[in-house]
Formats: sequence, structure tokens, C-alpha cells
Amino acid sequence: MRTLAIDTATEACSVALFDDDRLVAHRHEVVGRGHAEKLAPMLAGLPGRGRAGRVLVDCGPGSFTGLRVGLAMARALALAWKAQCAGYSSLALMAAAEFAKKDAPDRLAVAILGGHGEMFVERFQRTPFASLAPFASLRPDAAAEVIEEPLVIGNAAHDVVALRGGGEAREALPDAAALSCLPAERRNLPPAPIYGRAPDAKPQQ
Repeated sequence: MRTLAIDTATEACSVALFDDDRLVAHRHEVVGRGHAEKLAPMLAGLPGRGRAGRVLVDCGPGSFTGLRVGLAMARALALAWKAQCAGYSSLALMAAAEFAKKDAPDRLAVAILGGHGEMFVERFQRTPFASLAPFASLRPDAAAEVIEEPLVIGNAAHDVVALRGGGEAREALPDAAALSCLPAERRNLPPAPIYGRAPDAKPQQ
């Protein structure tokens, strides 16, 4: 089955088309903002405009706006194509991609910017691939206390390592092309946003 992956959860915007787990085509760009404007042309540049029997989308955690852009597109395409639609975690995808590299460590932590001065943090083990604790939205000092792993990846990794006073930091963002690294059971989340923290706006009592 062909699978289209869409990832707009962070400042990166990427799409990837797979035959089973074989990568057919891929587009990736760090855009910061403007995912809505970038995503449609990226999809149009894929073979068959990315048409697939299954659409997978990054559900977060990540940027509120970015998540909504990717999810809206994924749901719309799945409806138009009568395709399956499911999601995956941005943090799990990043961890799986790092574990797929040569000489990968047995454990690592992912830390990405979460807004309002917080970070989204999750710790993983390689074999069997699993989360060591539920992901959390933490202030930088709290994240540095929680993370025990020598390797931290993500766009907040350098901040964590600096606060901790040691370890290795690697800059990283999610990329749809890494989807085949993620275990199949991790690609079946409901296509709904994982915001990671409560909304800023509070309903009136």
C-alpha cells in the first residue's frame, strides 16, 4: 500500500510518499511559519500529487498552528481519496530516526520547544522501542533535572545540555521521511492534535 506522511508539527514542513516502507519521494524544508502556504506545493510535487491509500500525519506535540495545518490537510485528503487516516507522535518519530543511525545509543531524550518558555520532553529506549515515561511540557530547569540520558536531540537539546552542565546535544526536527523507522504500532494514533499543554484561552465561567 502507498502511504503519504505529512509533518507540520514544528518549524519544519515535510511530506513523504512510501510504497510499503520504501521511500518513493520526499520534500523537507525548515519554514518557521507559513506551513499552510508550503504544504500544498510540496504535495503537488510528489508523484501522483501524493495520492495514497493511507495518510499518516504528525499529531504533535508541537506548534498549535502547525499541527492544525497538517491534520486538516491529512483528513481532507483521506476523505477525498477514501483512504485510511492515522497519526504518530513527533517525539517518537525523532527518537526512532536517531535510533536507526549507526552506533545509536540504547537510550536518548527528545526535547523540542513548546512555547511559553517550556519544552516538550520525552525519554526513549531503543530495544524494544519504548517511551521511558510519558511526555511532559516542562520549564527548561525542570527538563534538565528530569532528563538522565547522555544524548538529547531536538531544537531545545542544546539548552537542556547547557543547563545540565554535560552530555551531548544534537539539533533535530521531525521529518516525514523517517516514518519507516517508527514501529508500525506507533503509527496508529487517532488523527487528532496532541497539544501537550492546556490552551491559553480559558472559557468564561
